[in-house]
Amino acid sequence: MGVVVGVDGAGRTFRLRRRAGASGTAVWWAAGDLDAGLARARADGALVVVDDAHRMPPGALTAFADAARAGVPMLIARRPTIDGPELADLDEAVAAGGVEVAEPLDRDQVAAVVATVTGKTVSPETAAAVHEASAGLAAVAAAIAENLAVSLGLRTDARSAGTKGAGPGGGAGRGGGVAVAGARPVPGRVAAVLEAPAPALVARVQRRFAVLGPDVATVARVLALRLELDDAVLATAAGVAGDTLAGMLRTLRDEGLLVPGEERMIPAVALAVFGELSAAERRRLHDGVGRALVAAGADPVATATQLRAARVRTPTVAAVYVKAGEATRFADPAAALAWFDDADEAGADPADTAAGRAEAGALLGLPVDVDPQTADPRLARLAGAAAAQDGRTERAADTLLAADPPLAVPVLVGVGRLEQAAAAAKGDRFAEAALVAAEDPDAAVPLLIEATEAAERATPAAVLPDTPQALGAIVAVAAGDLAAAEHLLERPGVGGPAAATRHRLLLAWARMRAGRYDTALAELAHPEGDLPGRERLLRAAIAAGIARRRGDIAGLRAVWGGVEPVLARRVVDLWQLEAAEELLVAAARLQQRRRVDPVLALLDKIVAGLGRPPAWSAALGWVRVQVAVAANEPDEVARQASAMPAGAGPRGAAQRAAAAVWANVLAGTEVPADTVLAVTDGLAAVQLPWEASRLAGQAAIHTRDPIVARRLLERARELSEADSVATDAQPAKVGRAASLSERELAVAKLVLAGSTHREIGAQLYIAPKTVEHHVARIRSKLGAGSRAELLAVLREIVSDPG
Repeated sequence: MGVVVGVDGAGRTFRLRRRAGASGTAVWWAAGDLDAGLARARADGALVVVDDAHRMPPGALTAFADAARAGVPMLIARRPTIDGPELADLDEAVAAGGVEVAEPLDRDQVAAVVATVTGKTVSPETAAAVHEASAGLAAVAAAIAENLAVSLGLRTDARSAGTKGAGPGGGAGRGGGVAVAGARPVPGRVAAVLEAPAPALVARVQRRFAVLGPDVATVARVLALRLELDDAVLATAAGVAGDTLAGMLRTLRDEGLLVPGEERMIPAVALAVFGELSAAERRRLHDGVGRALVAAGADPVATATQLRAARVRTPTVAAVYVKAGEATRFADPAAALAWFDDADEAGADPADTAAGRAEAGALLGLPVDVDPQTADPRLARLAGAAAAQDGRTERAADTLLAADPPLAVPVLVGVGRLEQAAAAAKGDRFAEAALVAAEDPDAAVPLLIEATEAAERATPAAVLPDTPQALGAIVAVAAGDLAAAEHLLERPGVGGPAAATRHRLLLAWARMRAGRYDTALAELAHPEGDLPGRERLLRAAIAAGIARRRGDIAGLRAVWGGVEPVLARRVVDLWQLEAAEELLVAAARLQQRRRVDPVLALLDKIVAGLGRPPAWSAALGWVRVQVAVAANEPDEVARQASAMPAGAGPRGAAQRAAAAVWANVLAGTEVPADTVLAVTDGLAAVQLPWEASRLAGQAAIHTRDPIVARRLLERARELSEADSVATDAQPAKVGRAASLSERELAVAKLVLAGSTHREIGAQLYIAPKTVEHHVARIRSKLGAGSRAELLAVLREIVSDPG
């Protein structure tokens, strides 16, 4: 007595045969005339075996139950679902003999089935692949094995595997089939066969669908897409009532079409379902699922990911791919382009993907070719942003002013169109910060930091002509605030890979200006790539600046080939003023004055358009001073120095004082050493150490006092030292000291030892004023607000104070 329970194809019949054979008695398999058969079984004392009891009519089930209670030994096999009182009564009458559940086969058992069908042992890889494809269902594994045998020529005899009796052991012996010896199939060939529907499974699916009814079959076909659909979407896609879905899924589970314990279709069965569909039927199925997903309002990226996995390509589904592209174009522009490709392949209208595709491409740094006169506002904004990124700022200003006035404000300021910029701001935080920067860079820095933070929290709506991070960093450098510039440029930011490239270049440039050359050198070591015009100017400025700071005139000539075309374009704006300084000084140094004057005239026009604010007037005056110094024009240096305005903030004041001293030095006027040192300290404090070093060096050359000359040359060497960088060999505790130069580390150790500025100067052969400067720089780099805080930090990071 006993019951074998399992879904179709799980090996119920195999288990019945095994138990019947072990009984040692005569066996009658219920079939034909049941009354006569039961009478003979009673008379002979035979074991009655009822296979597929769930298919028996109610009267037969009642007769079997009565016989079992009357003492007739009986084995039955049924599906997991008991769908009627007669089957329940029979199950209760027989279950006293034990219930055996036909569990899914494990990997070794599947290997045994494959070995039985093919006649050969198989590799562990093949066994695992068949196990995954069959979900351990014996009949499905046997059908796959048959397909492997035929497709790969594995079977050497004329045996033909049936699936009815396939089960654990499968005739392959103990542990059957996982041996690695023998003819092991090539895994790639096995995978190819497993990706095609097995003919035996296609036939099985067709037989099942013929009796299941159209609604259940439709649900099965939707499940064959192997998407993660909730019940509501599944019911909508299949066109069935939601309250009937659970019963249909139970039926499909009993039919052996679903993965045991789950509501997803067995992978090999899903392939077979599609194998029996025509192309038109597949398109209708895909379209229905697409409509259901769209109607459900699910996350477009998650939905599109599922549809892509199922290779769904219909016009309805194209809309989902478009939405996925729109949702990812700023966060992951490369993924967005792939979604737009999927949409195009699915039949989307090209107009539906044009704007999103162009935006994603721009964020990746791909060339953008958009008509500025387009009626599409998104494309018009993009055309303006692309023009700004290419350095065509006047065109960018006009295009953006027509398409999105607040977006145009930074560009309008950049070309000196202040009145239009003020009218266009309209309360936009970034735009208003750009307006403040036009007047006072120092006051604009905190506003641009706030604008950056706001942009990072917001959902992007357009490709920007420049990011708040980039503009904020440029303005911070103009204010002599490298720390703020680094803070902005090292944030995750917005703007995609193209903006990341710009931020990286700006960081290298800003650090170079402040005397830290490692980042700039690393940047120049990278291939230049296809940069837009604005970034070409920036990279050229870095290359020229490094060559000039090395005193490498041959190197400067070598980079001139990349610098000259940038200057020849004459498309600089206010935000490029300091980067242009590097190029203009390089041109003057190489006696290429014809490239200098047109750019200076353009910058002067821009500053005049802003009403000649002191900060930017001083910055432009400083550029003119540096050009005149490089060209060795003392009179022009004096003229430009006298024209620099007062009231330009700390940086402008330092530049103005230094320009006056420079004019006197070049004119041969003896300038007191303390005055020179004071103005060089001022330049270093506003992040212009290289210029300070040059001024000290030139003052040393022009002085007639050898003691003063040595003092100034020492100062020049101190200021021109590049900051060291940390190495892997440095212990972790000195990581915070990585930005200190060797001389600054030496000063720091003596400060920690308690030496005065005069004592440190005597030991290091430098002036006490120079020591004071070093200590100020050390405090700034380490973020120490007081001497006590400085000593605390130094105790932590300096291992040897002696």
